[in-house]
Amino acid sequence: MTFPVSRAALTSLALALATPSAFAQTTNDAGAVVVTATRTPQLASDVISDTLTINSTDIANSGAGSVIDLLQRQRGIEVASNGGPGTTASVFIRGANSNQNIVLVDGVRIGSSTTGAANWSAIPLSSIDHIEIVYGPLSTLYGADAVGGVIQIFTKQGKGSPQVSASIGAGSDSTQKYDASVFGATGGEHSVSYSLSVGKEKSDGFSATMPGNYSYNADDDGYDRESAAGQFSLRLAPGHELGLTFLHSKLDAQYDNGSDPYDARNLQKLDNIAVYSKNQFLPNWTSLVQVAQAKDDEASNGGVESYDRYSINTKQTDISWQNDIRLFGSDTLQVLFDHRKEEVLSTSTPELTRDRTTKSVALSYSLKRGQNLASIGVRNDDSSQYGSNKTYSVGYGYRFSSTLRASASYGTSFRAPTFNELYYPGYGLATNQPEKAHNTELGLHYDDGVTQLGASLYRNRLTNMIVNTVPCPNTDPIYSYGCAYNVNRATLEGVTLSGHRQFGDFGIGGSADWQDPKDDTAGAILARRAKKHADLTLDYGVGAYKAGLEWQLSGQRFDDAANRNALGGYGLLNLYGTYQVAPDWSILVRLNNIADKKYQLARYYSTAGSTVFVGLRYGIK
Repeated sequence: MTFPVSRAALTSLALALATPSAFAQTTNDAGAVVVTATRTPQLASDVISDTLTINSTDIANSGAGSVIDLLQRQRGIEVASNGGPGTTASVFIRGANSNQNIVLVDGVRIGSSTTGAANWSAIPLSSIDHIEIVYGPLSTLYGADAVGGVIQIFTKQGKGSPQVSASIGAGSDSTQKYDASVFGATGGEHSVSYSLSVGKEKSDGFSATMPGNYSYNADDDGYDRESAAGQFSLRLAPGHELGLTFLHSKLDAQYDNGSDPYDARNLQKLDNIAVYSKNQFLPNWTSLVQVAQAKDDEASNGGVESYDRYSINTKQTDISWQNDIRLFGSDTLQVLFDHRKEEVLSTSTPELTRDRTTKSVALSYSLKRGQNLASIGVRNDDSSQYGSNKTYSVGYGYRFSSTLRASASYGTSFRAPTFNELYYPGYGLATNQPEKAHNTELGLHYDDGVTQLGASLYRNRLTNMIVNTVPCPNTDPIYSYGCAYNVNRATLEGVTLSGHRQFGDFGIGGSADWQDPKDDTAGAILARRAKKHADLTLDYGVGAYKAGLEWQLSGQRFDDAANRNALGGYGLLNLYGTYQVAPDWSILVRLNNIADKKYQLARYYSTAGSTVFVGLRYGIK
């Protein structure tokens, strides 16, 4: 199989691996443990998939205004937003659409069944302990929509002696942030661990739209978000645990609705709850049963005084039973059964008020033999709406030495049609079928404890891709924006380089992506995705002081599928500094976009100019 990416990209890949300091953005420490790549804790050095972890320190130092701001700085990821932190946003992993990725919170799948994407604006950054990103298809583990990758958010966890943490901060656009957490664990045979965090954010924001947008209004569009998250577990006996996790977030955000005299607002709620039982029935057999429910509710006043006019709610109920069986010492056989029900209730579009059920069974096997790593997986998802879909994957890794590892993998995946693509009047077609994808990937990873480097070469081919087409046959001509059809093919291919190196008190990190996310049928680049984007970080820390510089770069993109409306490339320069004023107290100062760069992630939608944020934090977490 060939990978027709640019010669420059391949040359850069070779140089990066030959020159330890060539690139640097923090990759996973070889001793770190990741969960998402295999649905079970595993050393990062034993994971075949390309993974990245954003830890609690990274988040604390980021000064990010939202999860979207944080993800925008990561390799292999691009974002688009319709204004500031409270507005609609999309996340593209390796060029895949926002609805071609899965988002989990503590193992609970979230998102809207009508759009197929997660509601990023409603996810509270203050409740997050760390984030794991797995690149590439994971449908054999997670089912529909894991085409470009999986992002799992882990909320703060309870461990050790009781502790408290809190922070307060303020910044540009009258931004205010407050959060507090308490966490810990008791000892003894029947130990209890607990964690509870609460947060509040508000900002006056800035105008979401620009002149030229049909909804343009020059007023500021702010937001107010309140959140709470918690985890509780009880150890019944050695190897047996009961637990509960939950997340609640409420976002009240303004948006532009032209010159309407009323204050246009969206009210968005996320509510996740899960109960689980983890049991080690035999020395080599661990069972995890989880019952979870995720709600994604959105209501809009549509420029009038009441929220009663427009609302659309998604409820996902999931029952899963995962069995991890250790064989031959270090091998793992995983057997998974899953039952997921999606329900949509819409007051504004009753045709969307429907439900569907998916029953799944999956098998995977991973092994480690000397210098060799291998995995294989197969899964069947049987939907009451779109039928049965089988996916499979195979991966292999080889350690040339204790510091250098190579990997290769092949996997299939699919994306389920959304309720909008199936049932929305004048747009959806009930006959639409899932998109299919086939991904081939090569990787090289180096880590000697001082220098970490990574390189990935991938090609993901999509068929049956659902796109908007015009004209729409047998529909009312007023629906001139097109209909959803399974008509296109696409190829997502590229090279990602990343790494990190420490030079005494100085650190250098960065990543570079060369990609070609192309609609093969239309012969065009997929909308809002650049062919090149990169990040560079420099930091210096001595004693109680730490300072850093970040440089985000992106090339030109197009805002439309036909590639008629170009969005210019941009470079953003950010600075931050922290000072440990006392053992448990620290101050953060962050300056974003210090050059006040004017750029757009979506045509005629605003982005933040130069901003400042100052925060005071107590505690270690």
